Order: sequence, then C-alpha cells, then structure tokens
Amino acid sequence: MPLSRFHSLRGYLDKVVLGQPVLTENLLIALIADGHLLVEGPPGLAKTRAVKALCDGVEGDFHRIQFTPDLLPADLTGTDIYRQQTGSFEFEAGPIFHNLILADEINRAPAKVQSALLEAMAEGQVTVGKTSYPLPKLFLVMATQNPLENEGTYPLPEAQLDRFLMHLNLDYPSADTEFEILRQSRSEAITHELPKIEPIAQADIFAAREQALEIYLAEPLEKYIVEIVMATREPQRYSDELASWLEYGVSPRATISLERCARARAWLHQRDFVSPEDVQAVAFNVLRHRLLLSYQAQAEGVNADKVISQILNLVAVP
Repeated sequence: MPLSRFHSLRGYLDKVVLGQPVLTENLLIALIADGHLLVEGPPGLAKTRAVKALCDGVEGDFHRIQFTPDLLPADLTGTDIYRQQTGSFEFEAGPIFHNLILADEINRAPAKVQSALLEAMAEGQVTVGKTSYPLPKLFLVMATQNPLENEGTYPLPEAQLDRFLMHLNLDYPSADTEFEILRQSRSEAITHELPKIEPIAQADIFAAREQALEIYLAEPLEKYIVEIVMATREPQRYSDELASWLEYGVSPRATISLERCARARAWLHQRDFVSPEDVQAVAFNVLRHRLLLSYQAQAEGVNADKVISQILNLVAVP
C-alpha cells in the first residue's frame, strides 16, 4: 500500500535529516500534492541532504543546480548542439531534465534564468528555439534562498513566487538535536554509509496522489478555505488593522494549493477526511509568499506569519 510506504519514507527522512520535521513532512506533502517548494533558511540546515534523501527514497534521479549571476537559461534547460557527423543540430538536455531538482540560492540568478525555471515549474516543459520538450512526469523543484545575504541577488517576482506550492522558513535546531547531529556526522565519517531504504516506485507516488484527491472534503470546509483566501483580498470585512497591513491578497492558485496540501496532510495522517486542523497547519506555508504587505505593516514590523495568524483567528472555523 502506498500509505505504509510513505510512512516508512517519512521515518527514513527524519532519521537522515535530524531536527527538521517541518521540512521532511512538507517535502512529502509537496510530493503528494504535486507542487514545488521554496525553502528559506541559513546555510547548513541540511536542505541539500533532505532532497538527496528523498531521492534515495523514491524511484527517480536527483540533480543540484547552483544558481549564480552568470548562469544562462541554456545552462538550465539545455541547448541545440551542432553535430559535424550528421551536419544537423541536436538537442542536448540540461540538468532540469531530472525528477528531483534542488535549485540552490535561486535568487542569485538573473531574470532570464528564473523565467526558464518558471516555465518548467508551471508547464512541465522547456522551450528551446521553436521546440518544446516535456519534462519527466515526476518533477519536483525545491528552491532555496539564504536570508542572511542580499548583495548580488535578484528577488523573485510575485508571478514566480506564486508558482511555488509552499514557502518554508527553517531555523537552527535545538541543542539536543545538535548533539545528535554531531554523533551522526562522526558515525557517517567512520562507516562512510548512510541508512538505506527501498525506493517507492513512481507508480505508487501517482497512486498516492489519486488517493489524496479522493479524500472527503466537506462543503463547510471548502467554504472555510475560500473565506481564508477572501480575508486576504477583503480584509476590511474582518478588521481595520488587518486591512492596514495588506496591500494585495492571494490568487486563486492559493485556494487550490490550500485544498491540495490539506488533502495531502490528511492522507499522510491516515485520515479519510480533511479537518480544519489540516487547513490551518498548511495555511502559513501556502500563503506566506503570496501576500503583499503594506508599507504600514513593514514599518510596524508585521510579517506575513502574523497576518496569517490574525486571519485564522478572525475567520470562523466550521
């Protein structure tokens, strides 16, 4: 059964990536909900290790792309190469043609490269010249940003941020977890081995996605999701303070993402129905990067998480 395989995979991820349960759970939610992740956090928090571990646990291939200011779209997508033997051009696929992609420090690449990745994420294909090439059916991008450095970066435009299913904020682990990490690192350096797991077949992943879409979602809960979204667009209906914090609300893509992620979480937690808790648990990661805050909110030190928390407090739970 796909569910038992995913529980084994989650245990494996938590064993390999210590102290990041939020990252490991949401990697699986993104995999089941068929979406992409934007992860923000200081360096050294096992972001690359998490994606590699996920690749070890699923049937597929992995590639890490380091984004830099001198990167070109062709470095990502591939390009047409002239073959002297045949006297014709032949497409040479780029690193984007893998199942799991780690786009490291995505905000260091210029707009042309970001737009090439946007097409791949949104359309499941890349276009070189006049020809479009389909990407693998199983395709997940985890992009990272380093919040500690802004020099030499290109902030992602709102249109591209909206393409990410979720935006996670990671922080440093606790002292106890740091102690476990120290021991784990020493053990791996001695044995040169990582824990092993039998990969989940891609067919089981697609089956899990279908099962998650079939989970029961009551109509009052559908209205609850819509009300949360509408509160970002018409905040004056709920609170003058909330209205002063928001410049623009979220798109209909956020509504779809809220539902998909809530279904995926309910499925992972072995329930055949979606609860308000599922919606609330994924709301921060789904909405955080889609809200456009006002200058007043920024002046008052109000961040997106505080706005979302206020919305969840004001919108009635069914």
